[in-house]
Amino acid sequence: MPKAAGDPERAINGLLSIAQLLEEPRLARLYTFVLREGDVTIDDIVAALEIPRTTAYSDMGTLVDLGVVTRDEEQKTHTYSAVPITLTADLDGDEYTVTPTLIEAVGRSPHDQDLDLLLERYGLSKLAAALTYAIPYANGEMSERVAARELDLQRAFAIAILHALRDVVQDMEIVDPYFEDIRNARDQPPSAED
Repeated sequence: MPKAAGDPERAINGLLSIAQLLEEPRLARLYTFVLREGDVTIDDIVAALEIPRTTAYSDMGTLVDLGVVTRDEEQKTHTYSAVPITLTADLDGDEYTVTPTLIEAVGRSPHDQDLDLLLERYGLSKLAAALTYAIPYANGEMSERVAARELDLQRAFAIAILHALRDVVQDMEIVDPYFEDIRNARDQPPSAED
């Protein structure tokens, strides 16, 4: 009997993996660190992220189980590498693609008061919307004033969010293989219903 096109199990497991990264900033931070650095060891992770060794082992095991990181066990010291991931959601024609850049923003939230407050008060959807404005802002295609106004937040807070996300965009633009798939508010503004 012929198999159906695509692999529904793999697709749903990928969806759940991305959802877990978006819900757990510590895992998100670790995932994007590995993506940026390439092959890393537990010692590299402990030194760079200043986390306990047991936490690093546990979290890397979780990322391997999620299928977003692979472990090379051929040498005595295991190395880990990230699997670039992407997820595109289409709800009644309104499409948004989750890439490692949004995951990086989530991962930075515990270490950035403004991003943390945005997630706490407005949720992940507002962070995703802010990222669509941060991209043209970071690339000099949209002024800070216009981008801040469009975020529909208190002006000073919106500017702080744009500054935090500018750093995310600049750090991830060359690392995220799906960066061009992220919605850019200059080219495709969020709908009026957002």
